[in-house]
Amino acid sequence: MRLQYPTVGRDLGRILQVVSLMLLVSILVAAINGEFYAAPAFVISAVVVGGLGIALARQFRAAPDSGKLEAMVTAATAWGAVGVLGGLPFLLIAWTIALDPYPTWMNTPPTTETVAAFRHPLNGIFESTSGFTSTGLTMAAVEEDLPRSLQWWRSFTEWIGGVGVIVLTVAVLARPGSGSLTLYESEARSEKIHPSVVSTVTEIWKIYLGITVAGILLFVAAGMPLWGAINHAMTGISTGGFSIHADSIGYYGSPLIEYAVVPVMVAGSIAFPIHYLILKGEVRNFYADIQTRWVFIWFTAGTIVLTALLSANGQYDTIEETFRIALFQFVSATSNAGFGTTTIGSGTERVWTAGTTLLLCLGMLTGAAAGSTVGGLKLIRVLILLKGTVWQIRSVFVPNSAVRHLQLGKRTLNQNQVEREYTEAAVVFVLWVLFLMVGVAVFLWSVSPAYPVEYVIFEVMSAQSTVGLDAGITGPDMPDAAKAMLIFNMWVGRLEIIPVAVLLGTVFQRLDLYA
Repeated sequence: MRLQYPTVGRDLGRILQVVSLMLLVSILVAAINGEFYAAPAFVISAVVVGGLGIALARQFRAAPDSGKLEAMVTAATAWGAVGVLGGLPFLLIAWTIALDPYPTWMNTPPTTETVAAFRHPLNGIFESTSGFTSTGLTMAAVEEDLPRSLQWWRSFTEWIGGVGVIVLTVAVLARPGSGSLTLYESEARSEKIHPSVVSTVTEIWKIYLGITVAGILLFVAAGMPLWGAINHAMTGISTGGFSIHADSIGYYGSPLIEYAVVPVMVAGSIAFPIHYLILKGEVRNFYADIQTRWVFIWFTAGTIVLTALLSANGQYDTIEETFRIALFQFVSATSNAGFGTTTIGSGTERVWTAGTTLLLCLGMLTGAAAGSTVGGLKLIRVLILLKGTVWQIRSVFVPNSAVRHLQLGKRTLNQNQVEREYTEAAVVFVLWVLFLMVGVAVFLWSVSPAYPVEYVIFEVMSAQSTVGLDAGITGPDMPDAAKAMLIFNMWVGRLEIIPVAVLLGTVFQRLDLYA
């Protein structure tokens, strides 16, 4: 099958046009906060991104509808492109503050070390990729030192990235029958709320916006200031984890706020079709749906084990504090939200033990429900791998003529379906581990050997599972090779491996490297 490059170019152009609209909205945020010096940076970024998008869409407007191959390549290319181009505001604002070319009334602030780091283009690309992939690892040493317009841009990229730039593009620009379904599915989504994919993504955005508003109100009621509530609700429901504070949610020092954040992270862990059914009054889906049921089982079991480990280590003063930290950190890791309330590691100095750190790694690896905003393997794949392995072993003890089925929630899979889904899950798992090993190897080669190995694994796992928790390694002083590797891991993790493998395969084929 030959790739239709014009189709990829046209669809990439449409996606870039939507990102340019995000940049235009951010101009208003800069103006409202009196950061007039930042507005030109967003204008220039919008013109560059929008101009490139319009040029591609017009050049290839007669291209055929997207097939599965084109959709996969478009997804991989688009997520890479928005990560790179989304770094423009960081770069331009950092240099604007450094050069200060505007009159006094433009309110250009003095430069800080945090902002100055973004004069390095790779740091802006890292921050943008982390945002759009809803990861949350950051090059900002002290988030409080960032202008509010950049705090907003970070949160906005995560909020859009949580459901996906392609999903947003389908909602804004797509027409029925225009290849929307293949694009939608290329972003690792398959379940539909309505028969029409355009209606489905519209419904997703309604639910998403509603939960975001509810999160803002909940956080304000718990005592969080409005600006923090807006940003943390956006990055909470997107399970992204960017914060406006260096100490994340721990900055507030409020158990009430910490408990209030947990249900928002849980909401981000549940598939949108289940949210839709629950909002329609079908509350039994909280336990009837296999993924949602296992989200709560896994969160509960992980919290109990982590509480026991932390208690045994005697790291915190009271049982309540130990439980609260265990609950928050395990839900944050497994929902891939990436918010923090405590220090897990300080680079070369161990804070949490290897056992507690690797338990969080396990949570990050599994993730939560497919069809939600989380990363990781997804619980449904984990269940298929576990049940499928038992099913394969049992097949040795039954005659070849036996008709066998596998029950997976409400679905009854025949032998062909089991083998197909088991193979797909196994391929994703193997490629996932392979890319993880590459990331760990590059990290061990490029960073100081003084870092504990479990912290290196934690950092790479956090990037590839799009979590954002860190053990004190990620930062602007990290070697460029390690930054580039984490950017790659975040890109691979958000796309769930397969589109990246398809893109790489297409490139190899184009360069005739298979011979």
